[in-house]
Amino acid sequence: MIPAALLPRAGSRTGMRPQAAHVLAEARDAAQPIRSDIPARLDRLRWSGFHTRVVVALGITWILDGLEVTLAGAVGGAMKSGLHLSDGQVGLSASAYLLGAVLGALLFGWLADRYGRKPLFFVTLAVYLAGTALTSLSQDFAMLALFRFITGAGIGGEYSAINSAIQELTPARYRGRTDLVINGSFWIGAALGSAGVLLLLDPQRVPAALGWRLAFGIGAALGALILLLRRSIPESPRWLMVNGRLDEADAVVAEIEQRAHADDLSQPAKQVSLNPRTEPRSLPELARVLFRLYPGRAAVCTMLMTAQAFFYNAIFFTYALVLGRFFGVPGARIGLYMLPFAAGNFLGPLLLGRLFDTLGRRTMLAATYGLSGLLLLGVAALFNAGALDAATQTVAWTVVFFFASAAASAAYLTVGESFPLEVRAMAISVFYVLGTAIGGIAGPALLGALVGSGERGAVALGYVLGAALMLIAAAVAWRFALAAEGRSLEDVTTPLSHAGGPQGT
Repeated sequence: MIPAALLPRAGSRTGMRPQAAHVLAEARDAAQPIRSDIPARLDRLRWSGFHTRVVVALGITWILDGLEVTLAGAVGGAMKSGLHLSDGQVGLSASAYLLGAVLGALLFGWLADRYGRKPLFFVTLAVYLAGTALTSLSQDFAMLALFRFITGAGIGGEYSAINSAIQELTPARYRGRTDLVINGSFWIGAALGSAGVLLLLDPQRVPAALGWRLAFGIGAALGALILLLRRSIPESPRWLMVNGRLDEADAVVAEIEQRAHADDLSQPAKQVSLNPRTEPRSLPELARVLFRLYPGRAAVCTMLMTAQAFFYNAIFFTYALVLGRFFGVPGARIGLYMLPFAAGNFLGPLLLGRLFDTLGRRTMLAATYGLSGLLLLGVAALFNAGALDAATQTVAWTVVFFFASAAASAAYLTVGESFPLEVRAMAISVFYVLGTAIGGIAGPALLGALVGSGERGAVALGYVLGAALMLIAAAVAWRFALAAEGRSLEDVTTPLSHAGGPQGT
């Protein structure tokens, strides 16, 4: 339970409601507060080979997700034929993947906060590997749906455990750009999936009954290699610190310091005072921390995640339908149109990420969400007027999603920075689930129905709705988003176990 002494002081700028303080526990741990310089030592490090290994070994999650989503969409026809599925069953298999991702995020997010980040590095990736490998061996719809659910559970778990670990291991001045590039790497996976499908679904190269099965083997092979790389990634020193394991945390940071030069080791690092946790908090208590202690931050995160989920899923999951119905692009050539789209989506976070650390979070969140919405309004007008062909439509999407991809990636960054370390993984899970449930599920269903109508005006109205959500999110970010650039995570949101109480502004 959370000690009563850790309640926010009256009049402090906590970003939380004073009347919500009663949701915290009343008992106080008898142990004396401890002091640690772990966060400051991590934040003063320069970028090094260690940080690059963290990015490669942990950031593979988003590449795998992009690969899975693209493969599942592209091989749907081949699976339908090979397993004798109906159109509805193909759609249900995608829903099983999404359901698995939602439940996996919640379960593994809770476990990551309770047992640490590192054990989940291996568990979630192993679950993904098992699911995607078994998918390639499916013999009927029931097996396919089960294995897609397992695959999704592994990917959902990766989001929470990995995002929190990367933020906690990355020095403050690099955190924004690093998080954006990693989240944007989803589109490297999408490009790999598109290229792989073009090869494996070519009946002149690979038998039709075998091609789609081999496609799912790509993810399994890639994930197996990453399991080896993750062996060298340590537990988050910040997580060790708040759990009272200071000797282990100090040893981890000392080893990192040997590999990465700090700006000035001669100066003493700033210390934080903590009351170490002695037992994990319950799920209801975690939920109260998110929504009763930080209602404003929760509202901002919900808006950002919902807008980007609707925007992305509505357009991405109907991309092939629009190209086929309105521009006559055959299914076998969809992958060619996906490659420039994927390139724009990755280049956005890559090129704009640095600005989130220099111009700031609020400015760039408002700019990327706002530009995405305004550009989509323009595309909707051109599409409705019939002024686009397949090539120019793809160019238009590439430009729109150059900014939208950075916005969506920054939403995950914002969630991780907005809540205390003790509930960071769970917070990422919860708002991923909320965004998916509110916007991610409704978007494809709505726009799919509008595309099915065959009316350009109806589809354009769907685009206008997505643009409106992004513009509202831009306004919310400009007014209420945190100025977290260059600041320690503990400065943005102090831990619940802080000896003076959670005081994040």
